[in-house]
Amino acid sequence: MIELCNLTIHEANRLLIEHQISSVELTDAVLRRLEQVEPRVRAFVTLTQEQALEQAREIDRRRAVGEEMGVLAGIPVAIKDVLCTQGVLTTCSSRMLENFLPPYDATVVTALKQAGAVIVGKTNMDEFAMGSSTENSAFYPTHNPWDLERVPGGSSGGSAAAVAAGEAIYSLGSDTGGSVRQPASLCGVVGLKPTYGLVSRFGLIAFASSLDQVGPLTRDVTDCALVMNAIAGYDSRDSTSAPIEVPDYTTALVPDIAGLKLGVPREYYGEGIDPAVRDTLEQALGVLEKLGAHVDRDVSLPSSKYSLAAYYLIAPSEASSNLARYDGVKYGYSVRDTESMWGDMFKTRERGFGAEVKRRIMLGTFALSAGYYDAYYAKAQKVRTLIKREFDQAFEKYDALVTPTSPTVAFKIGEKTSDPIQMYLSDICTVPINIAGITAISVPAGLVDGLPVGMQIIGKTFAESMVLRVAYAYEQATEWYRKRPSL
Repeated sequence: MIELCNLTIHEANRLLIEHQISSVELTDAVLRRLEQVEPRVRAFVTLTQEQALEQAREIDRRRAVGEEMGVLAGIPVAIKDVLCTQGVLTTCSSRMLENFLPPYDATVVTALKQAGAVIVGKTNMDEFAMGSSTENSAFYPTHNPWDLERVPGGSSGGSAAAVAAGEAIYSLGSDTGGSVRQPASLCGVVGLKPTYGLVSRFGLIAFASSLDQVGPLTRDVTDCALVMNAIAGYDSRDSTSAPIEVPDYTTALVPDIAGLKLGVPREYYGEGIDPAVRDTLEQALGVLEKLGAHVDRDVSLPSSKYSLAAYYLIAPSEASSNLARYDGVKYGYSVRDTESMWGDMFKTRERGFGAEVKRRIMLGTFALSAGYYDAYYAKAQKVRTLIKREFDQAFEKYDALVTPTSPTVAFKIGEKTSDPIQMYLSDICTVPINIAGITAISVPAGLVDGLPVGMQIIGKTFAESMVLRVAYAYEQATEWYRKRPSL
């Protein structure tokens, strides 16, 4: 029998409905697993065991009196530590916020609480979501459950590792340039980056405001749809929230993609892609063809090759603006040991921010400075328009596009920390989707040397149902999503 901590949401919900298990039993199983493996994985920054058990007992009480419960009720979830949680530490894995207790919940956290979710803790991440490996945490790196000497990806590495290791049934992450999908790929789970504006960013501590999106990390595509049903929707507190009607995403979960047209952009299979990853994706494309999809391997998105350069101008520019609030005056870490306010502010930022955050602030400040704005930031925004236009043109012909999620499998901890450019290249397949503001999902597609490989399915704006449909059909035709690491 499968261990309770390795259940999916829909499996756990069925057992709860049938009274075969209680929420307390399920939560206790997850917490026991957490005690067993967390010292090696280090997926969490903050644990909320007592609060979780209290939430579980309340759900069991309500269920016992016959109250109708949602599918997420009583099921343990982990929350990336970039999302505000009322009265619970929210650090962004930074010294700057290591004692920050938010007075409110992020909208997505409120949605999960209303759905009856049981929150077991806040997950580790790259500081202020800046990184591709979760090695940039101010506290400690997270380890990949498939190989503890390797990274889980980033910046939502803690959220992905927690799900893969059985420390949570599902989790929430944030995706600015691939930070849900890339760790999902490296940890062998499912990760969805929603269309910009579909999920509220209220209470999501900002990195790059025009790129950030909250997304789920789950064990299968069904769970992904269930979480999206809970967190998607208009929020008046988020000025970028889209006032659209949100469908029931589970209706898209049909194992039939016969006749769909899928494009394979050649720019995503070229230089920098590990040949073993490319071969694995070719096998996955063969599965999609056997399912009746028409796969066109001769698609071109020529401006995508500029996406990484554009991203590393746009994102740091927005970060330099967003992080200016951390001045040691209003809240957060503060130094008071110099002779002037400016000296205190300098020391606060020098000691409070890590190396990668400082690097990006400096990049962004330079790109926005007088004399350089037009040459760098403004030009990057023009490239962004070209990238978006090419995606729009592709979706006039294709229902979805298929690429690798990550150019490689998980690399060893410390392997790329001395070379920021090599680290940035880890996001080469995911960044264009954030630049364009569209949606994409990563699903497990195989193993290379015992390490997971993810397949990315890209859809047009608000086409989450389409990418879920393709992902579900592929998932049901394979067994990769059932694989678990042997910790």
